[in-house]
Amino acid sequence: MMSRILVVDNEKSMREMLSIALKNEGYEVETARNGEMAVEMVEGSDYDVVITDINMPRSNGIDVLDAVNRVRPETPVIMMTGYASAETAVETMKKGAYDYITKPFNMKDFMLVIRNASEKKQLAEENTYLKFALKDKYQFGNIIGQNAGMKKVFEYIEKVSNSNATVLIGGESGTGKELVAKALHYNSSRKNYPFISINCGALPENLLESELFGHEKGAFTSADSTKIGLMEAAHKGTFFLDEVYEAPHSTQVKLLRVLQERELTRVGGTKPIKVDLRILAATNRDLAEGVKQKVFREDLYYRLKVISIEIPPLRKRKEDIPLLVQHFINKYNEQHDKEGKIQGIEPDALKCMENYEWPGNIRELENTIERAVVLEPGGLIRVSSLPEEIFKAPSPADNLIPAIEGEGPVDLEQTLDNIEKSMLLGALSKTDGMINKAAKLLNLSFRSMRYRVKKHNINAKTEGNE
Repeated sequence: MMSRILVVDNEKSMREMLSIALKNEGYEVETARNGEMAVEMVEGSDYDVVITDINMPRSNGIDVLDAVNRVRPETPVIMMTGYASAETAVETMKKGAYDYITKPFNMKDFMLVIRNASEKKQLAEENTYLKFALKDKYQFGNIIGQNAGMKKVFEYIEKVSNSNATVLIGGESGTGKELVAKALHYNSSRKNYPFISINCGALPENLLESELFGHEKGAFTSADSTKIGLMEAAHKGTFFLDEVYEAPHSTQVKLLRVLQERELTRVGGTKPIKVDLRILAATNRDLAEGVKQKVFREDLYYRLKVISIEIPPLRKRKEDIPLLVQHFINKYNEQHDKEGKIQGIEPDALKCMENYEWPGNIRELENTIERAVVLEPGGLIRVSSLPEEIFKAPSPADNLIPAIEGEGPVDLEQTLDNIEKSMLLGALSKTDGMINKAAKLLNLSFRSMRYRVKKHNINAKTEGNE
């Protein structure tokens, strides 16, 4: 896209000369004959670069610079003057001018300054766009879910985003732990600084420490130069330790020091380096059990678990499947530019997906929908577009009802009890364990629901007794 440039000079010949030269280079050019006119134009339009003479009658170039700084601070301003003085140059640069040029000037050098200034504006706009895009992408409102467990996740994100507290995110593989971590970062005061992550189980011990903390030249055989570690690079931002359970014991000791002292030492170094970081960690393992088994440090465990967020697996939030399916249909309709867009999913196909247990959680569901969007020739995802393991998955009732085979007896009472307990647990999971609300879902009276909960020895609660 062609850059828009405003040229401000009280000399008509200078305005015309610069306008012709800049248009020949492909720029869109507007001109102003004095500072007052330029200020009005700046306040009403957006320019990629402003070029202004300093010495003009009444309103001068400094006034134009001040106006740009007030309404369009990201726009580079190039100051021109035929009366160069060190004091004026220093003043304009202190006020934020991009460059200071003395007339007469070499046109080739002048065009280089213009090109660099224009590129700076474009980079600033791209950077701003990317920051807004990232913030929008990782708004906690864009994490899909209406399940009671997911609502708790949203509440925690909203409450703790702007704190510096360490957060431990738990959940099975594929539940979206990194998405929650990014939501915490991009909704915090650190959002304009780096979000850097590392998978603690993906690297051998020596390489993991070099990546985390950096190394000094000569620290080991291949260390032919000093390297800044990822934690140091994330200064003022957020550092995410994914699969922290897998961190070797020696690395755990060094991570503890970062959390306690807010400093680290590069591999092979002796000088402590201060870092300002927010630490987030995630695991699909039971860290408390790791502490009992002596594979995870107890002091590090408590340092990480200042705030704990647990993401429920997809099999425990199946009411969210229709929302997630439509979300991923929309995403992959856009990504795979097919002639016929997928509008939705047939009821039979959705039922198959709701019956499936989803061991791979959201990640598996997303891959399934992408596959279906690519393969489906019609406007709705059908059962035939789903993987075999999904459309052949038994329904929950099939798992509870034993087949009557041979001559062996089937315990009907026990089977009915199992079905009843399963339905009670399902209703309670959708109502955050509230008996009153679960009773309504099952069309039972409160007394009948309370009796059945007690009969099956299920933990539940009533309103006012939380």
